[in-house]
Amino acid sequence: MSRVSQDGGERRVAVVSGGSRGLGLALVSHLLDEGYRVATFSRTESEGLTELRASLADPALLHWSALDGADEDGAGPAEFVRDVVRRFGRVDVLVNNAGIGLEGLLSVTRPADIDRSLRVNIALPVHLSRSCLKPMLARGGGVIVNISSINGLRGQAGVAAYSAAKAGLDGLTRSLAREVGPAGIRVVGLAPGYFESEMTAGMPQEARRRVARRTPLGRLGTVEDLVGAFAFLISDRAGFITGQTLTVDGGFTC
Repeated sequence: MSRVSQDGGERRVAVVSGGSRGLGLALVSHLLDEGYRVATFSRTESEGLTELRASLADPALLHWSALDGADEDGAGPAEFVRDVVRRFGRVDVLVNNAGIGLEGLLSVTRPADIDRSLRVNIALPVHLSRSCLKPMLARGGGVIVNISSINGLRGQAGVAAYSAAKAGLDGLTRSLAREVGPAGIRVVGLAPGYFESEMTAGMPQEARRRVARRTPLGRLGTVEDLVGAFAFLISDRAGFITGQTLTVDGGFTC
């Protein structure tokens, strides 16, 4: 794709879940820089997202809605996508980025917390993918990117429910790729390792040093590392890649 991603003079459209902060906000910013119109949702609109919209020459290129990803029946995400299609006319890229961490031993974790984690981390991507597939199938193409985690690839104590959801997301990537590949739709995953974020900002310094020592490249990742990998996955250069999850962890899991 060129820097200004257009199709017959019409800007392409990306849907990003959880785009108000952290990696989600960085992906929204990148897509806008690449010429996309972007629709995103989160429970609240962050200061960063407000500032990003204000910086745009045309603020209408960025649409935000208040939506709780833990919606139990998928009605909220489905209505959000219908609104995006009414507003922008199409969906070319879906980024299933929204997620919530859940730490603690499974035996003492509240069932309500487990249910909310599973709704946001796996049920929401399934519902969003289903809704976005309709306009993608109508146009005969598109890309779905599932933001997974290295916790879906390897076991770690204290994150059983979260890991289960992320492993399920990798399964969704593989199975859905087979289902919609004949229609010209690619489905890929991006599995970050430890990277500089709000979640890792609270890690004790010794824990951060321990992670860096275990990482062959000797450091935590950055948002820029992940955005670069994401940019490749949605580009024409990755046009023959589908059903795969790209791990970006500095070698932590190798």
